Amino acid sequence: MSERSPAPGGLELVEALVNTLDLETGADALDTGEGRARLGLTEEDVPAARELRESLRVTLLAHAGHPPHRPVTPLGELLAAAPLVVTVDPADGSAALAPAGEGSLTARVAAAVAQALVAGTWSRFKACEAADCHWAYYDRSPAGRGRWCSMQVCGARAKMRRYRAKES
Repeated sequence: MSERSPAPGGLELVEALVNTLDLETGADALDTGEGRARLGLTEEDVPAARELRESLRVTLLAHAGHPPHRPVTPLGELLAAAPLVVTVDPADGSAALAPAGEGSLTARVAAAVAQALVAGTWSRFKACEAADCHWAYYDRSPAGRGRWCSMQVCGARAKMRRYRAKES
């Protein structure tokens, strides 16, 4: 739903995963071969990917100061099982966390979260406040207080609801 630029760095993967489900229509990109292929998933990977997606959504809602949309497995528990390794670039000596081996989706997400923590971008990664949206977005506002994935859609709807409630 968002017209925003993609999240920075590895968070783009996390954003793509969270935004596979359109809460307004119920359409789930993980139900399609094309949607799974974009994330490097097989049909067998889908249940775990959905669990990870909803745990991420709860975390992103928390970043925005909102309660969970439903009970989920805590994200920390899911990421604890992700095999990561420290890589060191021989050319410049820079180090990074990377998925071990083939890199499951959970390991790729764990590496992205670790990268975002180091970069200081993790806490600005949020979920839209609109209950029929909860789309993931990166908050680039100066104060870091963005509330909606799109001011033109979700923000405008919320403001119109508040206006109508005052008029009634």
